[in-house]
Amino acid sequence: MPLTPRRSLLLAGLAAPVLAAPAYAQGWQPARPVRLVVPIAPGGANDIIARMIGERLSAVIGQPVIIENRPGAGGNIGAQSVLQSEKDGLTWLFTSANVLTANPYLYGSRMPFQPLRDFTPVTRVGLGTLLWVVNAQRPWRTFQEQIDFAKANPGHVTMGSSGTGAISHLYFEKVKRETGADMTHVPYRGGGPAIQDLFAGNIDMMFDVIPALLPHVREGRFRALAVGSAKRIDYVPELANVPGMDELLPGKGVDALNWWSIVCATGTPRPAIDGMFAALQRVMAQEEVKQRLLALTVFPMIDETPEAFGAFWRGQMPVWEELVSVSGATAE
Repeated sequence: MPLTPRRSLLLAGLAAPVLAAPAYAQGWQPARPVRLVVPIAPGGANDIIARMIGERLSAVIGQPVIIENRPGAGGNIGAQSVLQSEKDGLTWLFTSANVLTANPYLYGSRMPFQPLRDFTPVTRVGLGTLLWVVNAQRPWRTFQEQIDFAKANPGHVTMGSSGTGAISHLYFEKVKRETGADMTHVPYRGGGPAIQDLFAGNIDMMFDVIPALLPHVREGRFRALAVGSAKRIDYVPELANVPGMDELLPGKGVDALNWWSIVCATGTPRPAIDGMFAALQRVMAQEEVKQRLLALTVFPMIDETPEAFGAFWRGQMPVWEELVSVSGATAE
């Protein structure tokens, strides 16, 4: 069964207690400050979530948690810097799904590492999906109205994304294939410029992460027509009545999930991995953390064990391989 945000609510509730970690790991305290490498520039969702969790993590482990932004090459530069660091449990990678799942297929033979081999899972901490929005001045009131227009006017509907190969682009191409609608992808260098052009009316729509789009939906600038997850999402009140992909495209298997996780270089001592997992359990059990993530439209969660996250991650690889194949995208 696909892991939808609604179903994750149940799983996260089961995984929340700290007792799941080995007892010796509860007292893990690194001897020096810990680095949490974020492979994107400051200011984005990844960076905001990492800093919030890092602040609470510092109080749990008794050492400063330094957020180190290392953007470039679709996240590969930051990820590689973790692999090149000492495997002493002091350096960790905080990343969304793309680096671990899409990049091997986007970069092909130019991929500098193999994520499943070179990184060891710790846990996911957040789950999100995408939001299909149009400029509020456009006439479409429903997803189907827009798809019907696109079919009748091939190439006329334009969708802005944060870049070729981004999750927004990959799932847009999948929706195009499943609906048969001919819409034009317009890649930007980041989500900000795309949002500006959507507000200005230079493009028709976006299908991107919710935190960046929801403020404009609330202000009436954008109209939400669909969420990218299979089911409706009930953790964002304003979107509770927006249909999910199972309703709009039944049987097509569209379930756009983005997740934020912490991993470490393979070879990191197991006590450090168990200790970090236990510390994150304590962080994610804090009500303030849950509420702040929900305010960002990120669903807070934690896996039952690092191995459970690893199993989920491996299961996601063919999903992202298909997404990249359908899109025809390659890394620049």
